[in-house]
Amino acid sequence: MKHRLFSNPDLVLVHAPSVYDFRKRNVLYGPVSDVVPSTQVFEMYPIGFLTMLTYLEARGLRVRIANVALRMLRSRRFDAERFLRKLRPAAFGFDLHWMVHAQGSLELARLAKQAHPDVPVIFGGLSASYYHEELIRYPQVDYVLRGDSVEEPLCRLMRTIQTDGDPAEIPNLVWKDSAGVHVNSLTHVPSDLDAVSFDYRKIMAGCVRYLDFFGHLPFKMWLRYPILAALSVRGCVHNCAICGGSAAAYRRIFGRATPAYRDPELLAREMGTIARYVKGPIIILGDLLQAGAEHADRFLHALKRQRIANHIAFEFFFPPTREFLEAAAEAVPRFNIQMSPESHDERVRRAFGRAYDNATLERSVRDAFECGCRRFDVFFMIGIPEQTTESVRATIAYCAELMRRSRAQGHGGKLHPYISPLAPFLDPGSEAFENPERHGYRLFCRTLEEHRQALLAPSWKHTLNYETQWMRRDALVDVTYEAALALNALKAEEGLLSAREARVINERIARERELIGAIDQAMRIEDRAVREQNIAALMRSFQTTGPSTICKKDEMNWPAALVRFNPFRVLRAALGRGGVDGG
Repeated sequence: MKHRLFSNPDLVLVHAPSVYDFRKRNVLYGPVSDVVPSTQVFEMYPIGFLTMLTYLEARGLRVRIANVALRMLRSRRFDAERFLRKLRPAAFGFDLHWMVHAQGSLELARLAKQAHPDVPVIFGGLSASYYHEELIRYPQVDYVLRGDSVEEPLCRLMRTIQTDGDPAEIPNLVWKDSAGVHVNSLTHVPSDLDAVSFDYRKIMAGCVRYLDFFGHLPFKMWLRYPILAALSVRGCVHNCAICGGSAAAYRRIFGRATPAYRDPELLAREMGTIARYVKGPIIILGDLLQAGAEHADRFLHALKRQRIANHIAFEFFFPPTREFLEAAAEAVPRFNIQMSPESHDERVRRAFGRAYDNATLERSVRDAFECGCRRFDVFFMIGIPEQTTESVRATIAYCAELMRRSRAQGHGGKLHPYISPLAPFLDPGSEAFENPERHGYRLFCRTLEEHRQALLAPSWKHTLNYETQWMRRDALVDVTYEAALALNALKAEEGLLSAREARVINERIARERELIGAIDQAMRIEDRAVREQNIAALMRSFQTTGPSTICKKDEMNWPAALVRFNPFRVLRAALGRGGVDGG
């Protein structure tokens, strides 16, 4: 169905910043987003926006993505309230996928409801599903859709809204009326992902249709670094203790007993299609080996037929085999790997939920480089079960050893280690959140409202919703900065950072550590007005704003072609003329 240019959308999918009024508030966000593409306001919307847009538009509904977080980040003059008032949709959709948006999404929804009292507000996402009973009681929320695959229930809800129908039969829906709150059965749990599509051309077309280029971009730096995501699975077979996307969490929140996988040939074909439009790196979200070797082998054979020149990044939860790495090298000329060992300490890693030894990890790193891997990123975390400050320091020493070995094997500069805190929140729904004492955690927030309020704290230290029996909040913060300084010194020695880049990071860390101490002192002031004035003055004097805190933000960027877009294909897609497969 062809949609009229500039026509009012039926549904506007709104992505809010983590804290709505971040441009006015005095907050030290700290290293909460240093190892993800977005900035500290988390302007990157979930990939589910793309699947919902594609699914609904294929069924005749008009859908617009409005990345309000990005628009606010780009310009202080952008007026979010005025923007919402000018919209005329049949419904608003807000994501509450990551808990970091608990304040921003609810506040922006309140403004939308204030501007349009009769327009329904719909929430969805992992966190919205977990907190559905509390979320539906906020006055600005009319509906909550539970589940990890709500494309069809959302379509049915939109038809119901348009016809003033009865929502009682829509699966996964939580709603309210004069009789109270109603929780429909959670029965829409698709066994695979073959009914959805990841067609980035729909976003290109939306830019033109609504004359809103930046409102559709995934995150601030996307034009310079157009990374693309290919989702291979919803769900997981593993039970990592702190993960809200673990197997146990998916059963608890989404009613999903087993993962839903994307057909490997379909996934490869979609990657081939978008690679003809955008020459940026493509990351495959989810460990392909979860579905078994045969599934992964089918994917690699199909990927090889696509002849993709883009850098492809594979994500693994456990070290891949040499056999897989050889097949990956044969399928794509430029492949990269991301893994999260979490700790060098095998005991801590087992407590986290990943039971493999360092010898297996090191062998996989070596095999990857011998098979032609262009880059291997390893991520370590601070704030996990059984981890002490001494253990964190030993992790940095292990990073030095990994880099030394790679250099000795002739692969210097290809191994990139990172370390970051579990921040700002321990995931609701994770095993550690559900049973904190068993896993050694003490929680400061349990409810949605408590998390919403925590996001308004003046520093990331006071936003943290947990501490562990091995590290209190003070220790978690201190060792995060200490580890970052040590790791960046190692990277400067290895040539991954220049001396100037390392110096800039060190200076930023020093300022933040000093500022956190000053905020701690200001927090002891009993008079609220005086306390806030003191914190505001501190923030103005320290000037700590920046894209990251503890690492060089663009160090994580995989290479992209010099010409990052095919302008003729992108123009055709923007005008709604892209083909099904080839454009």
